[in-house]
This record gives sequence, structure tokens and C-alpha cells, in this order.
Amino acid sequence: MTHVRRLAEFAAACRDGDLPAEVRDDVPGRVLDVLGNCLAAYADRQGDAAPAVLRAVRRWAGNGEATAIGSGDLLPAPSAALVNGTLAHALDFDDTHLPSVLHPSAAVVPAALAAAQSAGAGGAELIAAVAAGVEVCGRLGMASYLPQARNSLFFEQGQHATSICGTLGAAVAAGLLFGLPAEGIAHAMGVAASMGSGLLEANRTGGTVKRVHCGWAAHAGVSAAVLAMEGVTGPPTVLEGRFGFFQAWLGGRYDEEALLSGLGERWELLRTVYKPYPTNHFTHPAIDCALALRRGGLDPARIASVELGVPEPVLRTIAEPPEEKARPRTPYHAKFSGPYTVAAALLGGGGLGLALEDFAELDPARLELASRVRCVADERASEIFPRAFAAVLRVRLLDGSALEHRVDSSRGGPEHPLSADELETKFRSNAGQALPQGQVGELAEAARKLGTARTVTDLLRRTVAAGDG
Repeated sequence: MTHVRRLAEFAAACRDGDLPAEVRDDVPGRVLDVLGNCLAAYADRQGDAAPAVLRAVRRWAGNGEATAIGSGDLLPAPSAALVNGTLAHALDFDDTHLPSVLHPSAAVVPAALAAAQSAGAGGAELIAAVAAGVEVCGRLGMASYLPQARNSLFFEQGQHATSICGTLGAAVAAGLLFGLPAEGIAHAMGVAASMGSGLLEANRTGGTVKRVHCGWAAHAGVSAAVLAMEGVTGPPTVLEGRFGFFQAWLGGRYDEEALLSGLGERWELLRTVYKPYPTNHFTHPAIDCALALRRGGLDPARIASVELGVPEPVLRTIAEPPEEKARPRTPYHAKFSGPYTVAAALLGGGGLGLALEDFAELDPARLELASRVRCVADERASEIFPRAFAAVLRVRLLDGSALEHRVDSSRGGPEHPLSADELETKFRSNAGQALPQGQVGELAEAARKLGTARTVTDLLRRTVAAGDG
């Protein structure tokens, strides 16, 4: 049995059999987190990628099958997935799988919601599809993880693993909801493998395209499932073949055991953690350090210089080029800056420590303090990475004294998961950017009852403010 068929058989079993209770109970929270992120991004007037995508799909038109979150537009399912996937990833507030460092829900959940609404599927079917799609996405990411490099081979080569693997995970979720059997799901994945893509250069030097990556992955996944449903087929060895997925992206290097062992027993989905801060996840342990020093009484006015020690592989994302990271061009790029996020945390932020409003504009005081932050590789943090995200912050004061704080696992990570109250606070803050608080509560309640919902249409209708759409 080929790799893609093994994964497809697993996915079909998720729909046709019983999911473990902990998996079934986990998924509604992921759906709710995505909905909150989407609503906050829809209300974000600083961003330009998501409005541009919405304008584009309105030009394409087509049959209204699925809801665009926030606007309420009824669009073809692939177009709705494109809009919602872009929204889900636009603010960099989406969940992260470790150690592959993927953001699976931002591609899989929008694809699943669009396919479920198009197919008239219920909440229980949606839960199974999201579980299977996120798991396949995470497995593909784990197959690319190189323990000797302590990093994903995708990232080593400048490829965005989230959008590449997310396309196949989205195809799995959509294929299940469209009623494809295992053979059809394998074909959907085979078709989707020719569609996945994504480059990470925007993290370094600018551009808004990265925000669209999860949207395109969701769009391609739904499109691949529809094409498979209509008879387009994929190669049976699309993953392991001579010219297959792993050869094309990773030069043939991959971990077969991580991809296939324990399917249905060991769940990568449960290792996917939530973000407390709306920034690149590599910045989170540094933010934790800065917030801890601030709570300890550090006065930012006394700071002479700051040294941030992080895992060596993440320097290219949050520290290079140094001049770009010390003075980011836009609020969005500030989210990928180690110096700026540290400065923001040292000066104090909102929400769970730093909030969306802290990146509404570039703050002169934060920019000035960021210019005094130097990023270096830290051996201990590099040893831990990417099983957890670690950092150390060393602050030299004007009087010559020094302060230091170290974090070995960032808040929200495997050792310090966010509490139910913290996740509720995050969701209400995000969704409240676009909806009145009463409707936010109704949306949260609908998501909690997702498993018994006859359709997902009512859930998605609640993402549109009265008078919109």
C-alpha cells in the first residue's frame, strides 16, 4: 500500500469510525480559535492582503455555496476557502504544531468549513474532517523534520511548510466532507500535491503574500477534492515516488515512520499549541522573558542595551537582516522582529501580554528601544528547539548592572498550555473586533455545540454582524 493510500485509509476511518474522545473534544476549540482570528483580521484596517483577496473573488463570481467570514459573501467553496484561509493566517495568531512548526488549522479549518457548507454536512462530520486534515498536515510536517539539524528541511530551504503541507491536509478534509471514499481521498491528495507552494522570503524583506499562503492552500485543497470528485486522478506514489512530493521538496529525505506509524493512535493534532500573542511564534519566548523582567520591576528608561539569545535556526526569521528587524517597515513586519517584539513587551502591552492593538502602528518609543536589542544564537535554546521555543534575555542597565531571564518553553507551548479562560479571553478579544459582544457569546456557544449541529451554516452566519453581508 502506497503512502498516500495509507493516509487516505486513515482519513476515511476518521469519518466512518469513532474518533478518540480527546480528539473529538479538541477540534471545536480549534475551529473557534480560527473563527476568532478570521474576525479580527477582517476588522483589521491595517492589513491589505485579505481585502484584496475578497475583491478578487468577487470579480470571479460563481455559485454561492459557502460563507466568507465577516463579510457574509456567498461564494463558490474554493473562493470562500481562499478568503477565510487568508483571514485565518493574516494576523499570525494561528496555532502551531511542534516540532514541525506548521500552522495546520489555518489551512485545514477554512477548507473544511467551505466544503461542509457546500455539501450540507453536519458538525460531527466537520469535526472528523478537521481532525483528519490537521493530522495529515502534521504528519507531513513531521516527515520533514531533521533531528540532526533541529529544524524542518522545508524551512532550511526557504519553503513555507504550512502552505505546502496544508494543501494536502485541506484536500483530505474537503474530500471527506464531499463523501469521497479512501480511493477518492488519495486522488484528491495526489492532485493537491501538484498545487501546494509557498516561499518564506516575505518574512525577511517584506511583502503581503505570506498572509495569502493558507488561503491558497485551503483553496487548492477544496479545488483538488472537487476535481477528484469529478474524475481527475493523482499518481499512487505521489509522496514517495521518484518525482513525488518528498523528492521534489526535500530531495528524497524524509522520515517514513513519523509519517505513517501509529496512525489513529498517536495524534500530532494534540501537539498543536495555541498562541497567546499575535506575532511569529519564534518571538514568543523572548516576549515571555521581557514580560517577566517588566513584572519584576524593570524600568525601560534605565536600559542601556539588550541581548536576545534564541535558537540559531530562528535568527533568519526574527533577526535577519538586522537593519530590517531593528526598524521594521510595517506593523505586520514588526510581528516577525525579535527586537521590536521585545521592545513592545518591555514597554508593556495589552491582552495576554501583547495584543493586536500593539501592532496597529509602529510606535516611536518601541522603535527606539528596538534599536538597542541585539540578537544572538543561544546554545541551550538551540538544543531545545523545536520541541519547544526557548530564549534568554540579558539587559544591561545604564548604571552598569545587569538583569537576565530565561524561558525554556514559551507560554502556550507544550510545558505551559493556555488555560480555557485564556483561550476564551483570546477568542472574545479577537471576535469582538468585528462583532458585538452578545453575538460573540452566541458564536462561542454554537462552536461548543458543534458536534450536534445539523449543518455548519448557522455557525458561519453568526460570523457576520447584523446589517452586513
